[in-house]
Amino acid sequence: MKVNDKAPAVSSAEIEVAAEPELVWDVLTTIDDWPSWNPDVTSASLEGELTEGSRFRWKAGRATITSTLQRVERPRLVSWTGKTVGLRAIHVYRLEAHGAGTLVSTAESWEGPVARVFRKRMRETLSKAVEAGLRYLKAEAERRAS
Repeated sequence: MKVNDKAPAVSSAEIEVAAEPELVWDVLTTIDDWPSWNPDVTSASLEGELTEGSRFRWKAGRATITSTLQRVERPRLVSWTGKTVGLRAIHVYRLEAHGAGTLVSTAESWEGPVARVFRKRMRETLSKAVEAGLRYLKAEAERRAS
């Protein structure tokens, strides 16, 4: 699965994490625990198992997002689509063993009327969110690894 490179807002980033891929995977995919390590997420709840087609609802800022898992390939790839008022998103995480740690790369795209009308602001918001999410993931995985 890929993000929509032609969407009004697209961002990608990567970070090295001093923890094994399995541990990073567990932090990233235990969706109900997101609020405990990512201060940008105030609630998160996975409906059922971590499998393709499962849905989860989460709240970031003022937005409540309903997402559907699209690809789940433990411990290397997880992706989902999400919807909130006026926005549709695609988010992809890739984990790759890198020395004694993990290289985490992520990409996300936003489309829909809100992304089109507020293109510049949405690009900035998305870029900040992607980079912050990686920093929080790194901090939590490395905390657990130590």
